[in-house]
Amino acid sequence: MRCFWAQGYTRASIEDLSRQMQMPRASLYATYGDKDGLFLAAIAHYVESRSGTAIAHLTGQGDAVAEVSAFLSAMIDMVTSDPAPPGCLIACVLSEAATAHSSFKAALAARTEGLEHRLYATVHAASPMESKDDLYAKAGLLAATARGISVSARAGVDAGTLRKTAEMAVRLTCARAQNC
Repeated sequence: MRCFWAQGYTRASIEDLSRQMQMPRASLYATYGDKDGLFLAAIAHYVESRSGTAIAHLTGQGDAVAEVSAFLSAMIDMVTSDPAPPGCLIACVLSEAATAHSSFKAALAARTEGLEHRLYATVHAASPMESKDDLYAKAGLLAATARGISVSARAGVDAGTLRKTAEMAVRLTCARAQNC
């Protein structure tokens, strides 16, 4: 996972991956099939071990301001706490790899859709009378903010600046009421 995250899908060679995993190439192929299979397994591990922690804040229990703020704060912690590599494996590496491989495009679409559905459920619980279209647009805006935070962290933007962006996104999407 860290090799793909630091080097990107294309630049991470089978030799690099085998060496960093301390696994012979033959075992790597036997276990994962090919580099694509290993990359998809790395994405699944990343979601389970890292981004899932941030997404868990989106419970849809009614306090969308608190939940979205906690989610974005956890995202910022996740994408800035490790300087080598910063950013998000999904937003920074999978999105680039998706341009060349249909299986990666499908994985990216599934991750994007999953996040947007969680965000939708969160903002809907707080504002059930608001139009469905507006709530989906808010969820899309918040998901885009999370991806932008990830890419900005990869570019070296500091956590304080990212927190200001996150706070503004919450204020803009929750401007009509205390809740979203």
